[in-house]
Amino acid sequence: MPSALSTYRRIFDAPGSLAFSTAGFLARLPKSMQSVGVVAMLSAAHGHYALAGAVAATIALSTSVIGPQVSRLVDRFGQRRVMLTASGITVVAMTTLVLCVHLDAPAWTLFPSAAVAGCMPSMSSLVRARWAHIYAGSPMLHPAYSFESVLTQISFIVGPPLAAALSTTLFPEAGPALTTLLLAVGTVLLAAQRRTEPPLRAPRQRREATGSVLRSRGLGILVLTYVGVGAILGSLEVVTVAFADHLHHKALSGVVLGVYALGSCIAGLVFGTLTLRGPLSRRYLAGVVVMALSMLPLLFVTNLVFLAAALFVAGMLLSPTMITTTLLVQRIVPATRLTEGMTWTVTGLAVGAACGSAIASAVVERSGAAAGYEVTVIAALLAAATALSGARRLGRALTQARTAPADPTRPAPLPSPALRPQANRAMTPARSRG
Repeated sequence: MPSALSTYRRIFDAPGSLAFSTAGFLARLPKSMQSVGVVAMLSAAHGHYALAGAVAATIALSTSVIGPQVSRLVDRFGQRRVMLTASGITVVAMTTLVLCVHLDAPAWTLFPSAAVAGCMPSMSSLVRARWAHIYAGSPMLHPAYSFESVLTQISFIVGPPLAAALSTTLFPEAGPALTTLLLAVGTVLLAAQRRTEPPLRAPRQRREATGSVLRSRGLGILVLTYVGVGAILGSLEVVTVAFADHLHHKALSGVVLGVYALGSCIAGLVFGTLTLRGPLSRRYLAGVVVMALSMLPLLFVTNLVFLAAALFVAGMLLSPTMITTTLLVQRIVPATRLTEGMTWTVTGLAVGAACGSAIASAVVERSGAAAGYEVTVIAALLAAATALSGARRLGRALTQARTAPADPTRPAPLPSPALRPQANRAMTPARSRG
């Protein structure tokens, strides 16, 4: 444990790293709270789950479509400029949505603001891009990504229950109101961290970077695999609640899902301290396949204790797979388009979660709670099949990235730990950001 703590303490040797990581955690909480808060608000205010689900689905679809475009603008014009604008639009949209509910406006008025609310930047991608700028070429990038993965898990443990509790115990609009406030404050705090912001592209690079970064060799495989992983997560949440309700312990469903997240957090922390050998693509493939196999015991669960144990083990394979995927994106996507590349994987996750949730809900309704875990297992097997089918292409993408000419926008690898703070000061761009 002391060694692990030392590893994570060293990632904050870089000046400004603790400040932007803290601000990034605050700024990413709204992402985990947004949909749950909207559902809790509308169900509490009107008692219509169908309307609540439709509005939340509109936000999710909007985020999937707009999110990568916002990240492309970030890569082109810089984090601060785009982040403040996009978050400002989202704040206005969410405020409008809350006011429409508070004033009991017609149902159709909720959908335009919900569609615009999808402008929210992918804060986790922005933070990871900062770590990549600081530690590119350094072994410290692995624990930095691991730490961010754990923070993401924590945000999804804390955020949804907080949003739901506020809307159900205070007043319906409380959850989305806090979500909007946190987004505004978190964005301003993160935008204020100027010296860790990745540099802007040169004008020539802006002209050459046309089209979607999905054209990057291998990225499509990662995104498609993440659709399967997202379907695992989306179906797992719905089915676990239904299964606990079937056993007359619905209140314990949050505890069981928390055990899954706890397993992922523990594994992410441990994984970040390991020095791993072998090709990154092989580690990724092994992680996806073993994660898929870990879902098979869900077909045989009969009680919540067995379910919690199975989910804890399955959760321990989630973070390592996601951390490895992030490292792969950082390797195969040009540094000047890293934010967009990372956002596409988040988009794949969101699309898969929406599909998994919808399909699992229909299966549970028709065949019962236990049958819903078949959707989770099928999603896991599809993710594994996608990773297997694209393994060779992903390997070629990594080879091509290694043999490509040096990218002038990537900082040089860091020297020894004793010199790291000085090196990071030297790497900090000394340009005017006026």
